[in-house]
Amino acid sequence: MNLLWRLVSPNFGPQVCKYSKRSLKSVKFPFGSSNSLVHGIHVFHCPDEVGIVAKLSECIASRGGNILTADVFVPQDNNVFYSRSEFTFDPAIWPRGEMDEDFFKLSKMFNAMKSVVRVPEIDPKYKIAVLVSKQDHCLVDLLHRWQNGRLPVDITSVISNHDRGPDAHVIRLLERHGIPYYYLPTTMVKKREVEILELVHDTDFLVLARYMQVFSAEFLKSYGKDIINIHHGLLPSFKGGSPSKQAFEAGVKLIGATSHFVSEVLDAGPIIEQMVERVTHRDNLQSFIQKSEDLEKQCLVKAIKSYCELRVLPYEKDKTVVF
Repeated sequence: MNLLWRLVSPNFGPQVCKYSKRSLKSVKFPFGSSNSLVHGIHVFHCPDEVGIVAKLSECIASRGGNILTADVFVPQDNNVFYSRSEFTFDPAIWPRGEMDEDFFKLSKMFNAMKSVVRVPEIDPKYKIAVLVSKQDHCLVDLLHRWQNGRLPVDITSVISNHDRGPDAHVIRLLERHGIPYYYLPTTMVKKREVEILELVHDTDFLVLARYMQVFSAEFLKSYGKDIINIHHGLLPSFKGGSPSKQAFEAGVKLIGATSHFVSEVLDAGPIIEQMVERVTHRDNLQSFIQKSEDLEKQCLVKAIKSYCELRVLPYEKDKTVVF
């Protein structure tokens, strides 16, 4: 008896419920190959109850779709259900608009807090703006990855509170690809938030690639979409400025970088990704900073990719589920 049949069969309701409680991890399903098949992703967050996995599988299978991976998480102390499924389908059999309708019906059935479906080959790429201050190692890394097709976004603009000359590497790279660069100098009392909002209003989310300014609660509310930040430290330790110097002076043996969502509290938003590297007494402040910058680039890219691939879901107040 294959697993897909077990999931959609009405005779296996109790087993399905028990199965989901064990936090299903990357169950792979056999599938054939076809030039007409397209890859889709669906994430679901709703109150937990019996039969959710069965209905999700039935929705996909009844339209000729085939599940490739399915991840489920049900916390032991919280009656909520999280899932992420990857599947193939034929758009001629299951048109994109009908897919949205089918998953919307499921979201209503289970009173879902979140139900998102994405088809990377059909749907537009996420539009982002990148904000940066003086240090541009994260920005340069993002631009090179985007240029090589390794970043699943469209960069609509780069905004900075530090000026860069016309011969700067970043400026030449942006001009080559037609990406506008906006220089908006800031002060303690003039954050230029109104101008920034005008520039980013049509983006899907923002990326702070070492943007050393704190957004106000009014800005966050007005923008109303997610903002991903890279912090050059292993949160919750070493918050605020100069975390590498703080870590060096504390004599730590592990340094790190943290990608997180921006919230009203400085460096306290839900964490998406963290990376670490070992250091020793032989490292000086300069080698600390170099290792930290390398981690920052990797950590930020990983967070952006996870977000675009619908791997990140809110969990409780200040946490995330990352499939």
